[in-house]
Amino acid sequence: MDFKDLNLSTPLLNAIDELGYTTPTTIQSKAFSVIMSGRDVCGIAQTGTGKTVAYLLPCLRLWKFSKDRFPQVLIVVPTRELVKQVTDEIEKLTKYMSVVTVGVFGGVNMRPQMMEVENGCDIVVATPGRLLDLVLEGSLKLKAIKRLVIDEVDELFNLGFRTQINNILDRMPERRQNLLFSATLTPEVEELMRAYFNNPERVEAAPAGTPVANIEQTLYEVPNFNTKVNLLELLLSNDETMNKVLVFAATKKLADDLYDCMAERFPDEVGVIHSNKAQNQRFNAIKRFRDGNYRFIIATDLVARGIDISEVTHVMNFDVPEEPESYVHRIGRTGRADKKGISITFMTEKERPLMEAVEQLMNYKVPVVALPEDLEISDVLTPDEIPKVRMRETLVVAPKITDSGGAFHEKLAKNKKVNVKVSHKDKMRAKYGKPKSRGSKK
Repeated sequence: MDFKDLNLSTPLLNAIDELGYTTPTTIQSKAFSVIMSGRDVCGIAQTGTGKTVAYLLPCLRLWKFSKDRFPQVLIVVPTRELVKQVTDEIEKLTKYMSVVTVGVFGGVNMRPQMMEVENGCDIVVATPGRLLDLVLEGSLKLKAIKRLVIDEVDELFNLGFRTQINNILDRMPERRQNLLFSATLTPEVEELMRAYFNNPERVEAAPAGTPVANIEQTLYEVPNFNTKVNLLELLLSNDETMNKVLVFAATKKLADDLYDCMAERFPDEVGVIHSNKAQNQRFNAIKRFRDGNYRFIIATDLVARGIDISEVTHVMNFDVPEEPESYVHRIGRTGRADKKGISITFMTEKERPLMEAVEQLMNYKVPVVALPEDLEISDVLTPDEIPKVRMRETLVVAPKITDSGGAFHEKLAKNKKVNVKVSHKDKMRAKYGKPKSRGSKK
């Protein structure tokens, strides 16, 4: 099938020709006719299979010009990088159309975004938190929305956006078309569809969790963090084909630690991005990586969802992710658009159960490769790797308090606080040693 076989308008076909798109991917060809029919859709496809274009093409084909300043299409995505990616893709596809697109996300001043949506737009691409802020402020009206797209919905739930998604859906017009796209179909996603969707048709490019066939996967068994660093340096130094490498780290701290190590060995060739970095730094790092100024970039799973960079030669899993689905998302960053890709994973003995869960999800055993002979095996452990010595807790019993002890002095009679009524006669006796009278009465 060719894009010309789809029922696309001339402006869309001209834009596609200029972009060099010729043959639609599986998810694009399967989803187009279903979305055009007006039905709700649940699209299941891996990262890198063209999900973005799969829902953009029919939405743009169904879009009609309106003098109304309220948007007709709302696209909800998990990260700001993905907002930028989707808005850029829309700009390319609508080169010969009068479509106004606004992208909104958190972490930046909301005032300019409020002005943009108030001036009027046709499509809004947003992260859930900032979208809800604009709706509650009254700047963005959802009453004209005809199509709602929720992209990477599994990651939205992983990031804790379930409440915001429900609040947004409750404020949407009842008559609308719902399009949901995800790499995995979790119970939470199915519950969302039951509550808000109208008998959605499921469109699959591949079963959830299936590894991409054109990605070569390998696994190294490594003893500790410092040996992983040595192995990464060795592979990058010896393999010239690693010219656009995406390195995944589990946490922001680990990404920063790894960057410090790599920046000494490969100055001006490495970048790092995670949610603690300023927005301009993140966009700049991605741009330099996309332009080829950075040979490799270190990223966490959170921001990696928004990275759509062609011709990534290798994906390096510096550690095994805790969620098996995250592994599938990671390796999907390479081998895009039917091109070959390579995935390399470093695994310690502690991470073996996590890797077994990944292999069970994919129903595929990742081949183990022997460590290079010239690899320096480090015996230096990080604080997290040092075994914790657990001391036996012994209950210390406090000594009993006995009557014996320090000196005791009886209080003086006058200092004793005893509520006893003393007669004048007894007071005089105590004072003078003999009774004293008040004198004879006359």
